[in-house]
Amino acid sequence: MNRSDGQNCIATSLVLHLLPFYTFVLCRPIRIMRSRWLRFYNSLPPVTKAYGTLCLLTTTAYHLGLLNLSYIALYYPLVFAKVQVWRLITNFFFLGSFSFNFGIHLLMIARYGVQLEKGPFDKRTADFLWMMLFGASSLLVLSAVPWLSFPFLGISLVFMLLYVWSREFPHAQINIYGLVTLKAFYLPWTMLALDVLFGSSPLPDLMGIIAGHLYYFLTVLHPLAGGKNILKTPLWLYPFSAAPCFEQI
Repeated sequence: MNRSDGQNCIATSLVLHLLPFYTFVLCRPIRIMRSRWLRFYNSLPPVTKAYGTLCLLTTTAYHLGLLNLSYIALYYPLVFAKVQVWRLITNFFFLGSFSFNFGIHLLMIARYGVQLEKGPFDKRTADFLWMMLFGASSLLVLSAVPWLSFPFLGISLVFMLLYVWSREFPHAQINIYGLVTLKAFYLPWTMLALDVLFGSSPLPDLMGIIAGHLYYFLTVLHPLAGGKNILKTPLWLYPFSAAPCFEQI
């Protein structure tokens, strides 16, 4: 064996011995990041986690060509004439294609939905789920108005969450894109104004604000004024939200 072959053997041996070390060093940041994301995901409360996950999976399936949006869009003639009742639910899971706006709305779920479910609705999973169901039902009624008819109401439902959060934490300080700081009470209207500024329709946002205010009025403002809470969580939701399969989400 000549000198060149010997050097090649030594180099190969070094590579084989060092490869596991470099693999460990290079992959460690990825493992750490993955572990942190898993801990964050597992720490999310069940309703917010389920809704955010479904929204992310829906947009992912759409971009991979696995989902035709026409099958999940809200279209009342098909709901009633063809009994395609799933459209009353599935339309809430699409927040748009992957974009900056999609990221913002998913972040709203992860931040404001989580703060609601872990704060005012802590240990009240059934009540939080009831709020979401009431908001979705209110939006379905609003969308029956011709000029408020939209095929997807996910953004409106997110704005409903945002509005309720802004009423529960009215004095929280919010920084908008690092440019301006304001109280949470004004956040829904600020986000609506920004959507208009960037060329989006304000109607989906406004529908969410209306649904959120209706819920907050019936459950908080009206009872505080001496009225009766007519929007109590139905009893059948409590065992459902306490089911093991739901708690393990």
